Amino acid sequence: MSDDPFWYKDAVFYEIHVKAYADGNGDGIGDFQGLLGKLDYLEWLGVDCIWLLPFYPSPLRDDGYDVADFLTVAEQYGTMEDVKQLLDEAHRRGIRVIVDLVLNHTSDRHAWFQESRQSPHSSKRGFYVWSDTDRKYGKARIIFIDTEKSNWTWDPEAKAFYWHRFFSHQPDLNYDNPEVRQAMLDIMTFWLDQGLDGFRCDAVPYLFEREGTICENLPETHDYLKDIRRRIDASYQGRILLAEANQWPTDVRPYFGDGDEFHMAFHFPLMPRLYMGVRSETRDPIIDMFTHTPEIPPNCQWCLFLRNHDELTLEMCSGEERDYMYYTYARDPSMRRNIGIGRRLAPLLENDRRKIELLHSLVFTLPGSPIIYYGDEIGMGDNIKLKDRDGVRTPMQWTMDRNAGFSNCDPAQLYLPVVADAVYGYQAVNVESQKEASHSLLHWMKGMIAVRKRFPAFGRGAITFLRPANGKVLAYLREHEGVTLLVVHNLAGSAQSVELDLKRFAGSTPIELLGEARFPALNESPYILTLAPYGFYWLNLIGKPSEVDAYGIEQTVL
Repeated sequence: MSDDPFWYKDAVFYEIHVKAYADGNGDGIGDFQGLLGKLDYLEWLGVDCIWLLPFYPSPLRDDGYDVADFLTVAEQYGTMEDVKQLLDEAHRRGIRVIVDLVLNHTSDRHAWFQESRQSPHSSKRGFYVWSDTDRKYGKARIIFIDTEKSNWTWDPEAKAFYWHRFFSHQPDLNYDNPEVRQAMLDIMTFWLDQGLDGFRCDAVPYLFEREGTICENLPETHDYLKDIRRRIDASYQGRILLAEANQWPTDVRPYFGDGDEFHMAFHFPLMPRLYMGVRSETRDPIIDMFTHTPEIPPNCQWCLFLRNHDELTLEMCSGEERDYMYYTYARDPSMRRNIGIGRRLAPLLENDRRKIELLHSLVFTLPGSPIIYYGDEIGMGDNIKLKDRDGVRTPMQWTMDRNAGFSNCDPAQLYLPVVADAVYGYQAVNVESQKEASHSLLHWMKGMIAVRKRFPAFGRGAITFLRPANGKVLAYLREHEGVTLLVVHNLAGSAQSVELDLKRFAGSTPIELLGEARFPALNESPYILTLAPYGFYWLNLIGKPSEVDAYGIEQTVL
């Protein structure tokens, strides 16, 4: 693997739920042995870093985010030896591995909580936030408004209320207790010693509580996170911390600190505005979001994504924007989950290959590092009839064989049924078939990943939006170390012509990155491009004739 400390700026991430990816022992549940058998596929695809969802022991009331023990592996997924083997084999292929760490809370089945509730004098009583009233911290919002009525729950054994920002079975840890802060640091050290390359830290804005505040993004939280970063940097080189903070960009900005807190953070508010831009056929929502995105330290990076294991969150949208998204993407109420939409990428886009490619082009070329949700590379569908978020967490579709090649068990044993409808079912959508078809979505994704990785400007470069008169076209420059890339997207379902002001690059020749076709040279006049419906160009502006001639390609006539 590269020893570049900023490897994450160029990386393509890939999110995997171990139980959903591949079943190695035939019990109907994905496991580490199954995942091991798919590392060659991930290497072939071009993945640089795997992000694993929680694999710790859990009662699974929140699909593993309710952790009962942070220091081992749930037996249905395998053993610690399996994890070590996965890390060794992934690293041998140049693939890094990060894992979810739920910092904010535990399961109510965790031994800490069980001991905490037994007595006010328990050594673990101070590990959680207890109160004799449910009136404290009244300004804190309720996150899961569809299931929770309060952030406090009465515990009859403890004869007190405990605080929880998420589900009532997930009590919040008390970070005012130095023992808790040290315990979580020890957990991180344990996993880094096993060889993990970092953590995606879950629910980080909520670690501390203070009366009179909304109990989010408090200074004490940042002090603790800086301490974590300082200790990790001192002992572990090349490891990263990725923040899960579903907040407005100006509120996320402090989580980067001065480059001394998180290396990366998700850009949650951008994601729904990519969908808005395509459906409304205007670049305004996208550019507006970048207008509200502050500059971050040079050693930090945004993470961009189209979908993940949760609902397509609309939490950072206005009421009007939320209504628009529901109306255009989820008119059927059964498609809605909490404050969001419980659908995968392909169904959201009506399985329109052009839109799927366009949105991937956006997250591959806008500032940040892209994360692909498992199965989106083949256009997997969902099952909205399943409860909660399970509809987007169905088994990976590998082949046309029984159980989509995910498992050789009896179908009734599967942790969730495979998608079986006519459009998205595994007979129609699977890795094996798409690997054999050179023009498949899978091969397109592999090719785009390869091109992106050839040009560090996509991950590290400055961005300049061009703002042509045609508002249906989103055009921008990515510039880094003497390389200038021009990216142009047509957000409309009809062909569009656009005039771009590129006179400062007069004399340069655009070379298309995907097919390496030579476009007409730039001059002082507006540069005119015509784009197909939902079409796009990635162009390298080559300045010297010798550089252009080195491509050895005939000039493209537009």
